[in-house]
Amino acid sequence: MRLLLAVWMGKLYMHLARAFHMGGGTSFPGILARKIEPATLRKLSLRLKQGAVMVTGTNGKTTTNKMLNNILKQVGISPIYNLSGANLPGGVTTAFLDHATLMGRPKSDLALLEIDEAAMPRVAADVVPRVVIVTNFFRDQLDRYGELDHTVALIRSALATLPASSTVLLNADDPLVSSLGKDLAAQVIYFGLEDARQEAGEKFQTADAKFCTNCGAEYSYSAVYYGHLGKYRCPRCGNARPDPQIYASSIEIEGMQRSRIHVVTPQKQFSLTLNLPALYNVYNALAAVGAALSLGIEVEAIRKGIESVSSAFGRMEKISIEGKEVVMALVKNPTGFNEVLHTLLSDKQPKKLMILINDNPADGEDVSWLWDVDFEMLAEPGIVESTVVSGIRAGDMAVRLKYAGADVGRLRIDGDFKSAFRSALAGVNPGETLYVLPTYTAMLDLRKFIHKMGYVKNFWEE
Repeated sequence: MRLLLAVWMGKLYMHLARAFHMGGGTSFPGILARKIEPATLRKLSLRLKQGAVMVTGTNGKTTTNKMLNNILKQVGISPIYNLSGANLPGGVTTAFLDHATLMGRPKSDLALLEIDEAAMPRVAADVVPRVVIVTNFFRDQLDRYGELDHTVALIRSALATLPASSTVLLNADDPLVSSLGKDLAAQVIYFGLEDARQEAGEKFQTADAKFCTNCGAEYSYSAVYYGHLGKYRCPRCGNARPDPQIYASSIEIEGMQRSRIHVVTPQKQFSLTLNLPALYNVYNALAAVGAALSLGIEVEAIRKGIESVSSAFGRMEKISIEGKEVVMALVKNPTGFNEVLHTLLSDKQPKKLMILINDNPADGEDVSWLWDVDFEMLAEPGIVESTVVSGIRAGDMAVRLKYAGADVGRLRIDGDFKSAFRSALAGVNPGETLYVLPTYTAMLDLRKFIHKMGYVKNFWEE
């Protein structure tokens, strides 16, 4: 009865939050249910017939999850899915409540869950996953996660509890992620890149894993893709990048529009087109391919599912407003910001930018990471036509751009994100694009504002 009461109260709050546009509709129902019955998530998950897939890591969780969801649709599965990105225990529990009957029975046989790195041990204890994906590890929210070795240790502790029936997919090109594959009872599958043309040619200043996880010596890289991702080897102990079983042998990045890749798996080789830009989305696609194969899904369904994916909300999302296009690209750590900037500027065409920086708890309250982003690339003549800076820490962002050599005459500060967005959009001609780069809560606030303007749907309606 306590479980039923938890389900009823959680669903009631969820309904009221959506009907009256109240806050907390993605996490509070789960938090409320867990107050009534702490074992709500565990008891609901035990009723899944096909288990759960979990995606964790610093970057790429939401997009990888969306790719997997589209693949599952191809085979007639509509999973329990925390599509809002609410990935703490409360948000995950809310997803289960949303997909449960009033009698506490899941409406789906499978759960597809994005999990916050710090929450992974707690959620994995309640929902023993059938498949786990670890995307990458980068410095992110140091005030909450601490240094990377702490985050890695949290994920390692969760993976160590998995049974032999589970499968773990690890990014071979990230030495921190690949190190997790040692001494696990679960089956381990690695994914990565094998196209030398994608090498960056130099190590970026934001490399977060310079030293061997085995002996502490500095890694030697024969190839770097971005950040610390690449082909590495320790000259002292020989610890090296494992050979990936799933990899992209050929990659063609076509600006901001799409990517074409050839995927090699133990089962089959095939080509697919991603309607998403940037190298990091190739990694997301490889992770989704590996998870889908682990679930027994055929290659053709995998290809169709991934090729039908558009950007997840706020992640290179394209929004049309009165003949103008807004591209919203979430930024939340140095490596991710650098990759977004490299992608935006790859065509060398002048850009109109809006940057929104918040320091709410969900963003990370320490914004010193802005000094590790390579904003100097924006100082190149002819690259940026105008920049509007907003958000709680607009001043910090403006100072960083000034020290990066940006043209302050083309820079405007407006702490009110609504008026900043209106003025930035007014400066864009029909047929042109405004590129908006927000942190997490800034993205949610702006997207809610654009929803009220009538140009996007709420995430649960999509």
